[in-house]
Amino acid sequence: MELPSPLITQSPDRLGGTPVFAGTRVPIQTLIEYLEASHPLDQFLEDFPSVTREHAVAVLELAKDVLVQRSPAA
Repeated sequence: MELPSPLITQSPDRLGGTPVFAGTRVPIQTLIEYLEASHPLDQFLEDFPSVTREHAVAVLELAKDVLVQRSPAA
């Protein structure tokens, strides 16, 4: 399956501009909250079937890349 580009979209007309998985109405924040609560990725995917595993992992990798690039050197 081909991933959407961009992975994340925002629109004032959709959930008040909340960043969502492209092609869905599922907020990125929801995935973060699931993981913060120690829920496995599989639970998120089961609860939000419009998001594929590949899409969720790609968003997490994007977030990791942004955080690593912005992290101050130790």
